[in-house]
Amino acid sequence: MLILSRKINEKVMIGDDISISIIEIRGDQVRLGVDAPKSVKVYRQEVFDAIKAENKAAAASTPVFPEFNFEAQRDPL
Repeated sequence: MLILSRKINEKVMIGDDISISIIEIRGDQVRLGVDAPKSVKVYRQEVFDAIKAENKAAAASTPVFPEFNFEAQRDPL
C-alpha cells in the first residue's frame, strides 16, 4: 500500500485521468473529491461490499419462475 501525505487542495493522481483531491479535514474526518471519467465506477468501501454481496446472493438464488429454463430457450448461433 502506498501511503501519502496531502494538505487541503492538494491532489493525488491515479493514471492520467483520475484525481483525488483533499477538500476538507475536520477532526478525524477527511472529505475527498474524486474526478474520474464517467466510465469509472467510484464507490465507498461499504457500498462496494454491499453490491458484491447482493450480486453473489442473486447469482446463488433460485429463479422466481423455476418452470422457465431460460438457458434452454437461447437461440444457438
